[in-house]
Parts: sequence; C-alpha cells; structure tokens
Amino acid sequence: MVFSVAVAGASGYAGGELLRLIAGHPDLELRTVTAHSNAGQRLLDVQPHLRSLAHLTLVDTSPETLAGHDVVFLALPHGASGALTAHLPAETLVVDCGADHRLESEPDWAAFYGGDYYGAWAYGVPELPVAGGKQRDRLVGARRIAAPGCNASTVALALAPGILAGVIEAQDIVAVLAVGPSGAGKSLKLPNLAPEILGSANPYAVGGVHRHIPEMQQGLRWAGAVNPTISFTPVIVPMSRGILATATARLVPGTSAAAVRDAWERAYADEPFVHLLPDGHFPRTADVLGANTALIGLAVDEAAGRVVTVTAVDNLVKGTAGAAIQSANIALGMPETAGLSTNGVAP
Repeated sequence: MVFSVAVAGASGYAGGELLRLIAGHPDLELRTVTAHSNAGQRLLDVQPHLRSLAHLTLVDTSPETLAGHDVVFLALPHGASGALTAHLPAETLVVDCGADHRLESEPDWAAFYGGDYYGAWAYGVPELPVAGGKQRDRLVGARRIAAPGCNASTVALALAPGILAGVIEAQDIVAVLAVGPSGAGKSLKLPNLAPEILGSANPYAVGGVHRHIPEMQQGLRWAGAVNPTISFTPVIVPMSRGILATATARLVPGTSAAAVRDAWERAYADEPFVHLLPDGHFPRTADVLGANTALIGLAVDEAAGRVVTVTAVDNLVKGTAGAAIQSANIALGMPETAGLSTNGVAP
C-alpha cells in the first residue's frame, strides 16, 4: 500500500532530509511540500540536491494544504506546529519533528520553552529501552508521534541500557556533545556562520539551560531512573552534520565491566539501527554520515568509577528525519527499516 505524504517546513534542513528519505521510500508518495517565506518557489530552488523532486512547488503551510494526506511530517520551529496539528484529522498520521509534543511535563515545557503547551505524543525513538520493553511498542498504530530532539535521543540511547539494568547511577550524569551547526536550523545566525566556526570549537547553552535536558531526563525516567541529574554541554564544531556524544555516569558499586557490557549488548543485540561496537572500539561521526544508525562505544573507567559511552549519529537522519520515518513505518505497519539505510557516505 502506498501512503500519500505532505511535508511542512520543506525548505529547511530537517525538512530537506525528510524529503530525501521519502524520495527513496517504497511506500511513501510525496505529494505536497510547504514553506513560509519560500512559498511559491520551486522546491529545487531551495533544495537543489533533490533532483528527483523537481516537479514540486512549495505552497503555504496551512491546515487546508496538509489535509487529505495519509501522513503529514512537520519540520517547523518550536511553537509553530502545536496549533496547526489541532486542525488535522484524527485518522491522519502526524509526525512532528519540532519540540511541541515531546515533553510530558508542562512545567518543564514552561521552564525551557515557554508559550502554549500542547501535550505529549508518542515519542519517536523506537529502540529506547523502557520499563517493560522498548519505546517501539508505544508507536504501533499511533496517529500522533513526536520525533526526538537529536541531542536528547543520542544521550538517552547511550545511557538507558545501564539505567534499566541497574549498573549505572542516575545522578551525576555528564554529557559533552560535539555537534554540527545544521542542528540549529537553516536561518542565518551569527554564531553559526562559517567564519565563526571554521577552525574553532564553540560551546553554547552552558550551565544547564539547553532545551534538550528535560527530554534527556524524561527518556531516562522511562528506563527507570529516579530524579536523574544531567550536566549537558554542547559544543559546535566545524562539520555540517553529526553528533559525537561522550556521556558518562557513575558505576553502581560492585558492578563488573562484564556486567556493564552485557547490559548494552542485551539492549541492542537485535536492533537494526543501534549498534554496540566491539570492546575497545569507538565511533566517528564520519561513520554515520547519511545513515540512520547510532554507533555506541562503551568503556568502564575503573579509576574514576564511571561508565563512559561515546555515541555517533547523523543529527539530521537518526537524530531527526530518519527517526521520524522509522517511527512512521512502525505506526503504519510497514517494515521498520523501509526507506532507511545503515550505510553511511565516505569519505
């Protein structure tokens, strides 16, 4: 069965990645692409790499233009999708790549985002270990899905197996992420201009203020963490795509290195897109470029009494658009891997 698709926010980076993946999907037919300031332009004028979609023209984003499709993907700034989705039919599968429907806690939304709170949808990280199973179980048959924040899902995937297995502690988690500027969107911002980032590594949102922190905590709570505390520092580095996340947590006293590795192996042994690397191996962002994979390296720092994870993802694929399509595949009863690749692009 072929499902008709509309993508709102198709002129941005996340929207463009959705289009690229949908164009290669065997069961998704892209019919409508929308934008705001770029409405009226040919899609090819703003996404010139998408040659197979040259026949499409961007139209205004409105409930009317999105209605009538089987699936609607939203790649809009936070605050823009909540009011829009209220006007879409209940039977339409809506996948929001923005932040509007990720957080279960309204106080967290008010503290980190502000503005109207629109409630939480099924969280689109299928492999995330949660109490009783995996997050994918909550996506089967869903009609409203919140795709994850790329930093948040990377850290949650990195540490949830240890929380669920009881081998790491939920307090004093430290995560430092090297991230590409595409995660900040396509709009012109001085800190993300090439002269500002080339040859430099630039920290931002330091001191517990990054908006993905409550989302990280939420994912770890689902895995059984009680009052998790995370010190998160993102650092912009000069690569257009990618996240390299180093996340560490205190080892539960008396836990062996073998028990630690066993926890992650059991969590991800059968996952098509989340791979635990062999002992002593750690990923590079180059290894996941263009792929819907998360590669995890794992070590125990015996002297410090901490577990160390190093995780690489493409923030626009596994971090956003790939996770959205993977979740939609599950919701619609299609093969989870449809339209998605584990193969990256090299060099």
